[in-house]
Amino acid sequence: MESERKIVCYIAASLDGYIATEDDSLEWLFKTEGEGDAGYTEFMKTIDTVVMGRRTYDWVMEAENGKFPYQETASYVYTSSSAGDNPYVTFTNRDIPSFVKEIKEKPGKNIWVIGGSNLLRSFVKENLIDEWIISIAPVLIGKGIPLFQQFDFEIPLKLKTVKSYGQFAQLHYERL
Repeated sequence: MESERKIVCYIAASLDGYIATEDDSLEWLFKTEGEGDAGYTEFMKTIDTVVMGRRTYDWVMEAENGKFPYQETASYVYTSSSAGDNPYVTFTNRDIPSFVKEIKEKPGKNIWVIGGSNLLRSFVKENLIDEWIISIAPVLIGKGIPLFQQFDFEIPLKLKTVKSYGQFAQLHYERL
């Protein structure tokens, strides 16, 4: 029997909980001394689907000079604006719970919710993230785009592992 696919958020944040500055900069992240690729290669072996918000997609496309880096995966971009033109991406604005139910029922590996903050809020609101892998950078940036937007409920988690990769502390949690 195959194990059920999981929705996993693999992301980096500043110690004070931001995933980017207000102007979408990640310079603070790239200045942090890591070790190897901080487990990224191993993580990528566990997934075959990526889901991201439109701002994250636009940032990735700019950072990668227009070449989509996840061509070998099923890729979905949530957007409320115009879809876009990329043969490797399905642009969508579907109801998130029914979308997740549908992709989790398909055979395959885990599903990576890359970000950003608005999309994560929607997944958190519906309690759809099965595992969190958060790499904490030793920097305080004071303000920016928060990893977690405010919500008024609790989601209990269980710590699976703690690893260090150079100056990064990586916390791996699973939903109870």
